[in-house]
Amino acid sequence: MGNLEFLTPNSSEFEEFVWNLSSSNVGSDVDFLSQDVNIEDYDFAIVGVKEIRGQTEEKRKVDVESIKSELYKLCRANWKTSIIDLGYIEAGEQISDTYFALKKLTNLILSKKVVPIILGGSQDLSFSQYRAYDGVKYMINIANIDAKFDLGDSNQTMNHYSYLSHMIVEKPYNLFNYSNLGYQTFLNSQEEITLLEKMFFEAYRLGDIVNDIQKSEPILRDADMVTLDVRSIEARSLGERGLNINGFNNREICGLARYAGISDKVSSFGIYELQYLKEEHSKKLLAQVLWYFVEGFNYRLNEKEDINNPNFIKYQVPIDEEILVFYESTLSGRWWIEIPSNFKGVNNKLKQHTLLPCDKENYLMACDQQLPERWIKAKQKNEF
Repeated sequence: MGNLEFLTPNSSEFEEFVWNLSSSNVGSDVDFLSQDVNIEDYDFAIVGVKEIRGQTEEKRKVDVESIKSELYKLCRANWKTSIIDLGYIEAGEQISDTYFALKKLTNLILSKKVVPIILGGSQDLSFSQYRAYDGVKYMINIANIDAKFDLGDSNQTMNHYSYLSHMIVEKPYNLFNYSNLGYQTFLNSQEEITLLEKMFFEAYRLGDIVNDIQKSEPILRDADMVTLDVRSIEARSLGERGLNINGFNNREICGLARYAGISDKVSSFGIYELQYLKEEHSKKLLAQVLWYFVEGFNYRLNEKEDINNPNFIKYQVPIDEEILVFYESTLSGRWWIEIPSNFKGVNNKLKQHTLLPCDKENYLMACDQQLPERWIKAKQKNEF
């Protein structure tokens, strides 16, 4: 099958370890790549990427096998889930070679309606995860769990602190919305914060999410791809010295992963900056993060986001000269707000985003005559 020539198999010792696991372990759902295996027969495809040249600090190694070992040892829930472990993409002769290989492989996996799980080094690899949607889906939303925005300078060579700016400026322009979950103000310049606001992207401070983690659910429900920088997790929870003192704790990061998995829309999940992890404790935690993502996937409802969905209850709330229209699902209890087609400057992007995920709090705010911020940003983006 094309685009698999970039892959390096797992070690024979690792595969033997997985084969010897009990039928109650996650590893019992895992197959390895072989000539008679078809990727489209699986729910997930896991691939490691041993590339760190986009990192601007000291060089380290990416240990994906330890994380996968810890994941496969965990007990499986009442799942009907199949996983294919594709092995690794080794660092290419040039970093551009690695970008190309990851893009081609991820594009293939997405085209087969399989969810790629990417375990990688420096987070500039998420640029390849994004570009893999070219030809698969037009206009996508990205949710990034990260302490920093990673905007950087698009005029400079791309690295793990500047990949977002390259996503924004490089053609084809397929980025509709970017949402950051967990940014820490003191790690981001005011210029970057202002620029994100000017582009009507969304950013949620760490404290806001920690105080009410359910606020992240509509954001992750609206994402096509989710990326996680492991440095967004507090050093204490990771058991790693030298990383961020503040960040999501172990329970919070697993909760975010589950929200990402349960989203009907999320079609790829990438965990990056694994080169910073040395301790066994951190690898156990990342394995549990993956477990919760897979569990969430198994509880997807595949709910149709359509104003004519018979399970939707419609609410109209007049505010000033606007009438906001909300929908509540009797099936899942989730909420959406309608983005009307009569916005000034309506364009093709808007037509793909008729219903915007929100929560009940947004509806209650509207009842108190407060316009929801997500609705305002969507309106501004499409009038711009």
